Amino acid sequence: MKKKNKKRKVLDSVNFPSDIKKLPVERLENLCEDVRAFVIETVSKTGGHFGSNLGVVELTVALHRVFDTPKDLLIWDVGHQAYPHKILTGRKDKMYTIRKKGGLSPFPRRSESEYDALGVGHSSTSIGSAVGMTIANKGKLNSPKVIAVIGDAALTGGMALEALNHAGDIKADVLVVLNDNKMSISPNVGGMRKYLTRLISSEPYLKLRGKGEKVLGRVSPGVQDFMRRADSYTRGLITKGTFFEELGFKYYGPIDGHDIKTLTEVLENLKNIKGPKFLHVVTKKGKGYKFAEDDAFSLHAVKPFDPVTGKNNGPKNSNITYTKVFSQWICDKAKRESDLHAITPAMCEGSGLAKFSREFPERYHDVGIAEQHAVTFAAGLACQKKKPVVAIYSSFLQRAYDQLIHDVALQELDILFAIDRAGIVGADGATHAGTFDLSFLRPIPNLVLMAPSSENECYKMLDFGYDYKGIVAVRYPRGGGSDKYEKGKDISIELGKAKVFVKGRDVAILAFGSMVENSRRAAKEIGATLVDMRFIKPLDEKLLKELAKDHKFFITVEDNVIAGGAGSAVNEFVLNSGIGVAVKNLGLPDFFTVHGARDEILEEIGLGEVGILKSIEKFLIKNRK
Repeated sequence: MKKKNKKRKVLDSVNFPSDIKKLPVERLENLCEDVRAFVIETVSKTGGHFGSNLGVVELTVALHRVFDTPKDLLIWDVGHQAYPHKILTGRKDKMYTIRKKGGLSPFPRRSESEYDALGVGHSSTSIGSAVGMTIANKGKLNSPKVIAVIGDAALTGGMALEALNHAGDIKADVLVVLNDNKMSISPNVGGMRKYLTRLISSEPYLKLRGKGEKVLGRVSPGVQDFMRRADSYTRGLITKGTFFEELGFKYYGPIDGHDIKTLTEVLENLKNIKGPKFLHVVTKKGKGYKFAEDDAFSLHAVKPFDPVTGKNNGPKNSNITYTKVFSQWICDKAKRESDLHAITPAMCEGSGLAKFSREFPERYHDVGIAEQHAVTFAAGLACQKKKPVVAIYSSFLQRAYDQLIHDVALQELDILFAIDRAGIVGADGATHAGTFDLSFLRPIPNLVLMAPSSENECYKMLDFGYDYKGIVAVRYPRGGGSDKYEKGKDISIELGKAKVFVKGRDVAILAFGSMVENSRRAAKEIGATLVDMRFIKPLDEKLLKELAKDHKFFITVEDNVIAGGAGSAVNEFVLNSGIGVAVKNLGLPDFFTVHGARDEILEEIGLGEVGILKSIEKFLIKNRK
């Protein structure tokens, strides 16, 4: 017999923020309980970001009760914590579709709802955009309030600090809410974390300071009573010597982020205070769900799970992934190479460095959400004869492009970049897709660029890249999961040399990275030569010339945008060498792909097995005489 869900009496009556405003104060706690239960119920079925969403339920309810959204502009940094926001802004009935093809986006998205003031996905963007919105609306009658909600990890990002400095300097009328859960995807690091910890543990100041007291007193005559009632939650208003106040912000807090009554009162007071304001809210990641509270890291982002036990549903995939191969390789290599140092911008677990961090703590460097610094820090290590390995997601490397050129390539330094999440990543969507790395890496002088077609090849390419004296990038996709991995399998890697898998006739399929596997069916059915190109830079020009002697057509296949990618490299060579072949480029289309399962997306854009075959057949029909 199917078990009936417990009726959520409060949440059932709330579909939009206007409904929250109608509720009696005493029902707000009940609403928070219902929202939290709904998050647990839906995410247990869909998977997705979990602990961070449980931690901001009260804050989300308070913000939507106090402010007049969507007129007032609410910006969620990164967006890992936006599920309660979606539930309360007209999308409750669609939450079971989140991260699925055709369903809700996993992050705030402007095209999805008027309540999403900014599309997000990467960190540290909220404050800068909030300042821009504030200036754009300056002087307007009934101009909107602008609120940026940012986590303690994202606050360490350079963009966030730059924006704080700008906002304070121009006295922007913006409210920055720091959601301080002392957690991040990986353990939070750095001076900012230590500063916030000291702040939380310090003795409260009992008196308001100077001008701030007068301003707050005017909008809230009962401020002294408010401070007494909030005493168990707040540390008072911090004096002029604090970091944030030195930047030009009025600092308030810390306060308990799970005390809905205090939160709404504080926000009501701050709503009418002009200028840059900084509210420090302390929350617990995974709040209200024991398994997430006890294991906030592993329950940051989850697959479908049993809400009773907290364990994943279904059989575990024991097959090795590209990330696991990297994890194994770097530990193996570090045992032999004492100069190896590993660097990650706050993605220890995601990049496969957890084991390395335990076994080689002195050579492990998590620099926080600071991709630019990660690359330049690596440059400094390399200048002093160390060999850095920068483990980074493809989409995050975009943030450090200038540093890659100016601080690394221009100086011809010896660094290996292990680039994870290349190509289509799946459910996280366009913000996390690694669809541009071949295009932006290929033009950089002094850089060697490789893409493995298998987990075995990935291990050997990493080995080759480390031993090579110069800048090397190895890019590989999320997942993998083949059952063919054999540690130590003898695979020869030679600079700029491709590998012919199948010798055919007339048509040569030049496949790069993970697209080799997806091209096998096409090669078999049309009798084509299938080449694992391995290197995007340098290309195997000798092989291309040989193939041109008995092949009329080159078909390039890559999981990167066509513009400037691996296929473009082949085009340039064919054109400049004058070899007489016709070329067809298959790759990612000239638009941002939607979220959904990786295989689903690849099929939709024509890069699955069937899509590649059809595209080649269509091209051949048109061009054969």
